[in-house]
Amino acid sequence: MKIEKELLEIAQQIRALSQTGLVYSDNEYNTERYEELVHLSNSMTALITNNEISTIEGCFRVEDDYVTPKVDVRAVVFNDKDEILLVQERADGAWAIPGGWADVGYSPKEIAVKEVKEETGLNVIPIRLLAVLDKKCHNHPPAPHYAYKIFILCKLIDGEFTSAFDILDKGFFKQDELPPLSEERTLKSQIDLVFEYKKNPDKEAIID
Repeated sequence: MKIEKELLEIAQQIRALSQTGLVYSDNEYNTERYEELVHLSNSMTALITNNEISTIEGCFRVEDDYVTPKVDVRAVVFNDKDEILLVQERADGAWAIPGGWADVGYSPKEIAVKEVKEETGLNVIPIRLLAVLDKKCHNHPPAPHYAYKIFILCKLIDGEFTSAFDILDKGFFKQDELPPLSEERTLKSQIDLVFEYKKNPDKEAIID
């Protein structure tokens, strides 16, 4: 796993540098070399993640500017029983803190509120930033994108659970009674981390 993760990071860096090179390339020779490097990095990513290269190529749009990491926003919601809100992902049947990729036109706080509403039907308000994590620094399985994860503490206001097309189920769970986690999205160590803020509200935000 460690070697796969390191190789994936190299592939991600090669892709980012090559795509940025394509933006600023001023001659055909360099353009062809950069395009070849993008293809090689996609091939490498496909091998590491056990995907078809067409799937990997479909994940990445052609950038017309400097390539930057994707941003994953997660909304941390507790109830009055000190239980955390989790959703069961249709993609893999496992559970995660509500959230997803940031949408253009929304602030991180707005994304947190929007994701909770869409995935669970509950209404929340954002309270504070808990953590900004670099996904590569944590034990997530290999994935195509280089990403930062933003965890925002939210206060539960009201609402009732509703269905969502990409969510199988949702519920509140105690720290020591967690369901199987979708480790591409949420790690046990990250849930333990956000519970620290429940116990110590004055704890400073963590930034990788």
